[in-house]
Amino acid sequence: MAAFMTNNWWSLLLRGLAAVAFGILVIVFPGLAISTFVILFAAYALVDGVFTILAAVRNRQQSRWWVYLLEGIVSVIAGILAVAYPGITALVMLYLIAFWAVMTGVLEVWAAIQLRKEIEGEFWLGLSGVLSILFGALLILFPGTGILTVLWLVAGYAIVFGAIMVILAFRLRRMQNQGGMHQTPLGA
Repeated sequence: MAAFMTNNWWSLLLRGLAAVAFGILVIVFPGLAISTFVILFAAYALVDGVFTILAAVRNRQQSRWWVYLLEGIVSVIAGILAVAYPGITALVMLYLIAFWAVMTGVLEVWAAIQLRKEIEGEFWLGLSGVLSILFGALLILFPGTGILTVLWLVAGYAIVFGAIMVILAFRLRRMQNQGGMHQTPLGA
């Protein structure tokens, strides 16, 4: 594995530089990042909703299958709204995400309460529901900082991650140049 990484130090360098560039672009052009975020959220909500609906329909024989169907429908509607109105403002997007998080959280908590008689481990479903509700509530209570804070966190992470990858790439290159790792044919 070390030989593979040493021989491909340049790919780590490119990944690192791309991450740093992404982070800087998010900071410099937050409006573009928010538009991209809207598209990514729409795709996620649609995929999540479709798979949840499919799982509900496939398990119609279960007593509470309709809860998952409802959760899937809420996700699909949120995704469709984001696709239909891609130019919506960050604040509207924030409320759309907050509503989605609260609704799916409530449904997950309700499902966990109902499932506690039937399965073990329902605690985790309930906990994920509570966390979704809290996330949605925080976005509603602090809308001005919600999406921009998420973008700033992502940008900061990307810059730090990218810088670490660049440092690692140059260390691996130095190892390769010093003969610490020998080239293997075709990365084998």
